[in-house]
Amino acid sequence: MKKLYLTVTLLCFGYFLNAQTLGYNDVGVLFSKENINGTARYNAMSGAFGALGGDLSAMEINPAGAAVFLKSEFAVSLNIRNTKTTSDFYGNSLATENEYTNLSQAGGVFVFRDYGNNSAWSNIALGFNYNIANDFENLWIAEGNSGYAPLTDFYDPIPAVYGNAENQYFENLTDGKNNKYSFTIAAQHNDNLYLGASINTYDVEYSQRTLTEEYNNDGNNNTLDVSSRQELLTYGNGVSFNFGVISKPSENLRLGLAYQSPVWYTLSEDFLEYDENVYNNDVLISNEYSGLNSFDYKLRTPSKFTGSFAYIFSTNGLVSVDYSLKNYSNIELSNANFSTENQAFKNDLENVGELRIGTEWRFDNLSVRGGYHFENSPYKNSLSSDNLEGFSLGAGYKFRGVKLDFAYQKTTKTAPYNFYPQSNDVNSAELDIDTSKFTATLVLNI
Repeated sequence: MKKLYLTVTLLCFGYFLNAQTLGYNDVGVLFSKENINGTARYNAMSGAFGALGGDLSAMEINPAGAAVFLKSEFAVSLNIRNTKTTSDFYGNSLATENEYTNLSQAGGVFVFRDYGNNSAWSNIALGFNYNIANDFENLWIAEGNSGYAPLTDFYDPIPAVYGNAENQYFENLTDGKNNKYSFTIAAQHNDNLYLGASINTYDVEYSQRTLTEEYNNDGNNNTLDVSSRQELLTYGNGVSFNFGVISKPSENLRLGLAYQSPVWYTLSEDFLEYDENVYNNDVLISNEYSGLNSFDYKLRTPSKFTGSFAYIFSTNGLVSVDYSLKNYSNIELSNANFSTENQAFKNDLENVGELRIGTEWRFDNLSVRGGYHFENSPYKNSLSSDNLEGFSLGAGYKFRGVKLDFAYQKTTKTAPYNFYPQSNDVNSAELDIDTSKFTATLVLNI
């Protein structure tokens, strides 16, 4: 019986752990998110720039903000991100901390003032900006003992020969980025209205490597140890557009409204490696490799609406508030039979609100800044701790056409990760994700 059980295990094990890497629903949510990742001034105010403009990264929220610039400008930003991921799996807690450095933003805007004679249109602006919409680099580990060996239950009614679980181990390494390139045109009408539009292209690459190990015994000093490695690479291109308006009802008040279309992605997936090792009493009895599997599909992310308010305190400072809505249940996969996945988007996801608050105060050539950011989790059954919350601080100094800006951001959230998706008897690992980011920006005015 023991030999029969082991044979069936080897035949079916691949199917059982086929979702160690992210499924299509998870990838759909992941590629629909864009982080606050721009110039240091933008980051220091938590991205609350929808009614302000005058910053290259502000064009990502409301392209009308390009017309607020009074002169041409170029900026480049470097950031250092530290992510600490603490996993909890059946009472066992493991912390993994990693640090990454990126060129996170680069761009410029050309301003043409007093366009035409006696024209109500002025400050025509053409802008280009690159930023990392989402950075996927991370590594975390989960380990513990659920007290149950998932393999044995999955193949019922075969008797659970190796039914005593000793330990489960999971390692998750992700890499890649979603790079965004924005091309913007904007104009100022009279002194109280700004209009703008952008075309955005995306270059996305996401890779994930997972290792799952399980150690079991039969209670008679016989062991069955299984390990499985998987590698998933998803890559492709996307396109979207933005348009927005900023109104200036008075010298102190700014109102903004912007729309970001869905991103239409064309994606390819390579299931690069699926390999499993099975050890019986420490002797390797199976080693399998699946080879390369490839698949092409399309993804449409949800659109986004942003309403903004800002109040300017003369030349001393300002307060700015953005509120955005994005309905994640509108994510859609196509180019194959994705009816189950698309229904899951509708059933499991919901409309998400995002709040950004920022402030800036000027003291001659020195500016100090701060901000707050809150974003709901898109999952209907999420915990309150799964919401993303953070704050930001920063400062900048201006001299002779050059500005140096610095920002610090801190965000926290939790998230579940189920590395036994086919089993209802093992709980997900609970992840506590703590991210800190430092950004430095050099700005040149022409």
